[in-house]
Amino acid sequence: MNTAAARDLILVTGATGKVGQAFIARLLGDERYDGFGVRALCHKRSLPPHPRVESVQGSIQNRADVHRALEGATHVLHLATSKETPDDVMDVAVKGMFWLLEECRASKALRQFLLVGGDAAVGHFYYRHTVPVVESQPHSAYPGCYALSKVLEEVMLEQYQIQYGLNGCCLRAPWIMEKDDFRYSLSFGDDVFGGPRWHELVGPSRARDYVASGAVPVMLDLQGKPVKRNFVHVDDLVDALLLALDAPQARHQRMNICMDEPVDYGDLGDYLARTRGVPLVPVPTPYHSTWLDNSKAKFLLGWRPRYDMARLVEAAWAYQRPADEPRVVWYPG
Repeated sequence: MNTAAARDLILVTGATGKVGQAFIARLLGDERYDGFGVRALCHKRSLPPHPRVESVQGSIQNRADVHRALEGATHVLHLATSKETPDDVMDVAVKGMFWLLEECRASKALRQFLLVGGDAAVGHFYYRHTVPVVESQPHSAYPGCYALSKVLEEVMLEQYQIQYGLNGCCLRAPWIMEKDDFRYSLSFGDDVFGGPRWHELVGPSRARDYVASGAVPVMLDLQGKPVKRNFVHVDDLVDALLLALDAPQARHQRMNICMDEPVDYGDLGDYLARTRGVPLVPVPTPYHSTWLDNSKAKFLLGWRPRYDMARLVEAAWAYQRPADEPRVVWYPG
């Protein structure tokens, strides 16, 4: 990497994931950030060669690797995570973040720590929310180790801000979509992306019929009403990250980064039936509607999401996946 030309250096963990790759590509392609170099802490995968990118092999749960990766970095973007994998999640989400924060507070070069959090920290659709969810709502992880890890990440960053004055910012995102993710989140097949896993809710026989007919699910709550669920497109999240980078108004803030309105599965079904002619299948679930409020990010960052439900659908259905780009899910969930 040409470190002589780079005035700033951002360490990105989870750099080979969907957010990391999108963020790095946008940073490198925007002349406003020509002064930034990128260092990626990579565990199993590496980034393609680029004159302003350096890949450092190591494990986030190893303090020596974190120390080496953070040396000289002016910024950190922490994206590395672990889903419902109990054997790994505490090492990555807690121990790994602890080493990052410890090295950051000792660093004389570090100016900002950016964390991408998740609405799992407030339970997203697992719990009933009678009002929009704002950043000050108490943490309420749903059952499982992933949601707990998102709570612990946010709390650890907040405490380092309080204890040591670390310049941190948490951008809390709901389910992050790119390419054809949204389309596959509605699949009744084994290729379903994320959850719910619709074929498990309706049974294998009905699921096969629904796959054959191209049907899509309409998620219903306990009262039989369509669920409202929050999403964000990766491009909108990257917009927010770039706006937060070195922004004084982002200091010590937690901000929800999501679409202006959650996706209403009833409206989604109507839209798909009208534009694609697909059959609709109401699917009762124990889940609840949630409205994640993004007003704070709009106010502080001047950020505006570009994706609404219709654009999310059109982008996912229009995406043509190349033969050499198979759908790969790197972790369950």
